[in-house]
Amino acid sequence: MRWFIVIAVLFPLGAALAEEGRGMQIARDAEARFADYADQRGEATMVIRTADGDEARRELRARSMETDDGSRSLTIIQHPPDVAGTALLTHSHSQRPDEQWLYLPALSRVKRIAAGNRAGAFMGSEFSYADFTAQPVEKFDVTLLREDTLDGESAYVLERVPEDPDTAVYSRQVAWLDQAHYRTLRVEYFNKAGQHLKTLEASDFQEYPNGQWRAGQLTMTNQLTGGTSTLRWRDITFDNGFTRRDFSVDALERAR
Repeated sequence: MRWFIVIAVLFPLGAALAEEGRGMQIARDAEARFADYADQRGEATMVIRTADGDEARRELRARSMETDDGSRSLTIIQHPPDVAGTALLTHSHSQRPDEQWLYLPALSRVKRIAAGNRAGAFMGSEFSYADFTAQPVEKFDVTLLREDTLDGESAYVLERVPEDPDTAVYSRQVAWLDQAHYRTLRVEYFNKAGQHLKTLEASDFQEYPNGQWRAGQLTMTNQLTGGTSTLRWRDITFDNGFTRRDFSVDALERAR
């Protein structure tokens, strides 16, 4: 995940096409701003809360790197002990379907995650496996819906509709990007039935010396159940010297 998101026709055709073109350009500019690095790593605490107030915590670390055709990422659970060593490997591609594998230490087994299972919850959280994949512009039709204000920030509101709806987990996404830095502030996810399923809120942004902005906190809320999952990031570093071997399927079993 790059930290790792149908409306009524209200305008004449010409205006609609113009907004679609502008939306795609904004999305491409945002992607370019957040891709000027070789790799990154970080640690996080995941807090999972049900609507009834039950709470569970996971400690994890993650790393990712850019590649010629997309990106690769590896997320490793470190705590609690009963799930420590569980690892999720993702190969995101710009032009072809993404690939994911899950290592289960209790079974000493690597399991490939089928495309049809990527809507499943990662470690019991509101984040799905699909939420850990990159979202390259090439896989979406992007339209600028409007300009808005969110928490005092001037923002572009973009609709992202997958070009291949049959393999996508969400039917569409609506994202708020701040106009100053093109940071993703909020994403609303809609399921195949058109329901508003989840909302991602990003906050506590920090700018790093290489000009990259990253959110210190990501909170995913399930609009249907009221459950929430929050990722609190720390110790983020860039250009660590990772190679493709660090993101191979063989590397899953060595992940600790």
